[in-house]
Amino acid sequence: MQNDQKKDLQLPKNTGRRSFVIKMSSVAAVMASGGVLTACGGSSTVLNGEMAAFNYGVASGDPLADRVILWTHAKISTDASVDLAWQMAADASFASVLFSGRVTASSATGFTAKVDASGLAANTEYYYRFVAPNNSISPVGRTRTLPVGNVDQVKLAVFSCSDYPAGYFNAYDSAVSSGAQFALHLGDYIYEYKDGVFPPATAQVAGRISAPASEIVTVADYRARHALHKADPYLKALHARMPMIAIWDDHEFANNAWMDSAENHNPATQGTWAARKAAASQVYHEWMPIRSPDTSNLLKIYRSFDFGNLLSLHMLDTRMIGREQAPDRMLDAQGRDVEDPKFLPYAFNKNKQLLGATQEAWLDTQMTSSKATWQVLGNQTVMGRVQLPASVLMTNLSADSVTAYLTAKATQVAAQTQAQKDLLDPLKNPKISYNFDNWEGYPNARDRVFSMAAKQKTAGKKFLVLSGDSHNAWFNKLTLTDGTLVGAEFAGMSVTSGGFESVFPPAVVPPATLAGTIKALVDDITYIDTYRRGYMLITVTPAQAKGEYVYVSTVTSSSYTTSVDAFSYFG
Repeated sequence: MQNDQKKDLQLPKNTGRRSFVIKMSSVAAVMASGGVLTACGGSSTVLNGEMAAFNYGVASGDPLADRVILWTHAKISTDASVDLAWQMAADASFASVLFSGRVTASSATGFTAKVDASGLAANTEYYYRFVAPNNSISPVGRTRTLPVGNVDQVKLAVFSCSDYPAGYFNAYDSAVSSGAQFALHLGDYIYEYKDGVFPPATAQVAGRISAPASEIVTVADYRARHALHKADPYLKALHARMPMIAIWDDHEFANNAWMDSAENHNPATQGTWAARKAAASQVYHEWMPIRSPDTSNLLKIYRSFDFGNLLSLHMLDTRMIGREQAPDRMLDAQGRDVEDPKFLPYAFNKNKQLLGATQEAWLDTQMTSSKATWQVLGNQTVMGRVQLPASVLMTNLSADSVTAYLTAKATQVAAQTQAQKDLLDPLKNPKISYNFDNWEGYPNARDRVFSMAAKQKTAGKKFLVLSGDSHNAWFNKLTLTDGTLVGAEFAGMSVTSGGFESVFPPAVVPPATLAGTIKALVDDITYIDTYRRGYMLITVTPAQAKGEYVYVSTVTSSSYTTSVDAFSYFG
């Protein structure tokens, strides 16, 4: 992929008045329709020869103060490479092109093309587009660079878990007009399953069919699935509206993945995990507007972004670079097997790595050297302590078990029965984690990160974690093992993927009842929503971080309304 950049490069001149009229009428139509924010169409015009198709719009990402990644996909009917010119301007009509250069979309990269446009001004909005030699023009995108120095406010739209057959991407559509400056995607941008598996065919939204229909394993498979998502009009519009900073989770590879394999990988029929992992990471770097920190190792994608002296965003990889396999048994906080009635010791290695030693050291260095007020982690899985009494979790939150435990908790010690004392005795009724695929399966790794946060707090910095993966919305306290508060976590609901409502149907267990029960059982949970889809708007100022949970009324139709719950953390 070639990328030659020059300032104020003059593109080849068009031949004649007709070329000028067609180009200007195209720009006028874009301006009149507001199309500079909508990358739903293909290319706009062609004069001579075959038109290059820009079927997947444009995107930008990984902004820094002086540069940003620009992305597109360009294809003609053959597999010939497409030489493109790219342009950046201060206005949507491109009356004055400020930066330009050339890049090639070839079969080697699935006909995607990426540019790291540099030399830009900080905290500045730009328009950009790509032009093929035959004068076919891509949709127009809008991007911006990061601010420097004193910054009063940053607004982020935060997404995760966008399963195409599960519904319409209404969350992306809503975010386009939300006032967010930057988008964050915390993983599961695509899903690997074959059509009809997740969700099952009976729950699949009409017309939302996975392509390819098979489970994705090869480079061609992963490219086709990324293309399916990039063709979605709401996602194209989001990418055209603002730059995205993205990180992968497991489904960009396979469900419940770790360094050496995945729950949803069968070597006997799908080849080696190393080959599948290499294919998935290659295609992710091709199809996402990400700056590759190390082109010799595409699995290394953790990186930081500084928004002036207001916040430093550290995007973590908790999946591929350092994660060891999670425990597969139901264990309590001390590592005892709760399926054993005597709670005999179980071989639970609490020292298992989630980030890996190298990434962990990098994070400590980044937070220590940062001059920003807020240290923010872009993280895949829920980090807060979510542990439930064994008597409750092992009965799947039955009404009787919940009532018995909460009644015992509310009863004065002197008035408690022996049975109630037993329920509150951590040796007889230990608190256990409901999901060991998240940070609960790696308690020492989490405690080391929290210790980093405590150290930064003594230096006057504030600690905030943004998470995805669970498909539900959470606002959690982040505490040391002794209960000391070190930060807060805004964990977002999914764009489309089903949450707790698939286990606890709202018609059977009212969501308010379920949420209230979980809050009462888990001390560190401030807020939880168990059944709605959407995204988060995170607004950070020197004084506070405000999290708005923006819920869409439905994902089974492209017509929807929104509602908002909001909370603030002051550090």
